[in-house]
Amino acid sequence: MDVHGTVAEGFEPVEEAFRANFALLGERGAAVAVYRDGHKVVDLWAGTKDVDGAPGAVPWEPGTAQIVRSATKGVAAAALLLLHQRGELDLDAPVSAYWPEYKAAGKEHTLVGHLLAHRAGVPVLDRPLTPAEAADPDLGAAAVAAQAPVWEPGTDHGYHAQTYSWLSGELIRRITGRPAGEWIAQEIAGPVGADLWLGLPESEHARVGRVGPVEAPEAAGGLRTRPKRAVAEAYAAPDSLTRRAFAAIAPLPDENDPGYRAAALPASNGIATADGLARFYASLIGEVDGGTRLFTPETTELARGEQSAGPDRILVVGTRFGLGYMLHGAASPLLSPGSFGHPGRGGALAFADPETGIAFGYVTNGFRASVTADPRAQALVRAVRAALA
Repeated sequence: MDVHGTVAEGFEPVEEAFRANFALLGERGAAVAVYRDGHKVVDLWAGTKDVDGAPGAVPWEPGTAQIVRSATKGVAAAALLLLHQRGELDLDAPVSAYWPEYKAAGKEHTLVGHLLAHRAGVPVLDRPLTPAEAADPDLGAAAVAAQAPVWEPGTDHGYHAQTYSWLSGELIRRITGRPAGEWIAQEIAGPVGADLWLGLPESEHARVGRVGPVEAPEAAGGLRTRPKRAVAEAYAAPDSLTRRAFAAIAPLPDENDPGYRAAALPASNGIATADGLARFYASLIGEVDGGTRLFTPETTELARGEQSAGPDRILVVGTRFGLGYMLHGAASPLLSPGSFGHPGRGGALAFADPETGIAFGYVTNGFRASVTADPRAQALVRAVRAALA
């Protein structure tokens, strides 16, 4: 497999791990980027743009982007934390102070911080939305506003896999008067120079490859990509909170459909390059290329301060969350205990680590059955750790 791109001296282990992902773990097309102290030290890509990899397929190129599923949540969280940083959003205020309809059905005491930390108690919808309904921000917001919580808000935590879209997106819209995708383009992606989109413009469609499910090879040293048994069993149970949370949109959308890519779902359908994700996270912990920094040091500490920890009502296993970000732990290993970021189910991963100055982004066109810790991404994280050592 031909690997393209550049690696700074000392980060050669990342290239070795990236090559091994294609040789041993069945990677089809992927890219990884790493920044250190705001400067790019790894920028690699290989394989085909489309997951099917047919003979004569278009190769992955430097600007190839892919849908990153729940890695989008980290970008949405940054929008809300930036509004807080600018004095426009109080994390300790009731959600209804900005969105009066939200107080319905026993949610009047839900705080903004509860939404960010997956403590709001509305990970499911009594009536799932169709993909077309989910793409309509008015319908999505109305659905979560009317939904009764399944636990008292603030008393427990559980991953809001799909409903995070309308919870975060509507707060952004209520405060700024702009749709979430538009605000993120103007206030985050544009200033940072990051190739990431929430609501893909038609002008960028040709850059995005086709994604699809792939299986890990049987001979990959036992590293088959499977969710933990408890998660798999919970997801298989039709009436479980786990199954209902992921099925809040039903049937699941076609992620290769241009209409779906053009929608703005802050929980699930952001599109980015690996460099775009890494560059974005670099801007949360320092200046990028000596220029833009999004978060103040105080906001960075807010983002990664633990808000939720322990058994997750949706993911079943133990998870840790800051304000909108997954934190390093057994369920989602990042670089170090101080790291914060977000995986995308089945592949993508992006995070920042303030102590080392590392910002990391990985995207792929082949989605596995993993939920929070894909072996390909984890191999790259271990390689970054080895390079630093």
